[in-house]
Amino acid sequence: MGVSGSGKSTLAEGLAKSLDLQMKDGDELHSPESVAKMRGGVALEDADRWPWLDRIAHYLTNSQPNASGPLGGIVACSALKKIYRDRIRQQAGDVVFLFLNGKPELIRERMQQRQGHYMQAGLLDSQFQTLELPNEVEQDVMELDIDQPVDQILHKALDHLKHCLQLGQDMQSHLTQTH
Repeated sequence: MGVSGSGKSTLAEGLAKSLDLQMKDGDELHSPESVAKMRGGVALEDADRWPWLDRIAHYLTNSQPNASGPLGGIVACSALKKIYRDRIRQQAGDVVFLFLNGKPELIRERMQQRQGHYMQAGLLDSQFQTLELPNEVEQDVMELDIDQPVDQILHKALDHLKHCLQLGQDMQSHLTQTH
C-alpha cells in the first residue's frame, strides 16, 4: 500500500515471485470510469473506490493455492485511508499491509519518469492529502522506507511476512491443541 509511484507494483512482483503467489496490480481492478477520471487528472472520490476495494478483497479471497499448497495472493493497491484498509480486512480476512512510505519529492520524481501510466503526477498531492498513516492500532501494517534499494525492501518485506506466517501457524497450533 502507499501513494502512486511509491513502488507498490515492483515490490508486489518481487514478493509474488519469491513466495510463489498470484499477484494483481490494483490498477487493473479500477473501473473504466475511474481510469478515465485519473487520466483526466481528476482525483477519485470514496464512491469510486468502494467497488474497487471490493474487487481487491474478492481477488484476495479467491486466490488459488500455489504449488506448495497455501492460499494467498498479493495486490498492489493504494489503500490510503484506514477505512479502505478496514474494508479489505472485513471482506478478505487475514491480510498484511506493507506500507511503502517515502518523501514526496522522491515519489514525484519517480512518477515523472514513468512512461504510459494513467495516474498523473499532478494527482500525487491529493493522494498525500488523502493518506492516513497507519498507527499502532493497525498491527497488520508494516512500514517500509522506499529510500533504499528494492532488494533491501523486498528482503525486509519477506522477513516480515515469514514472521507473520509463523505467528499464524503458532496461533492455529495453539487453538487446535486447546480445543
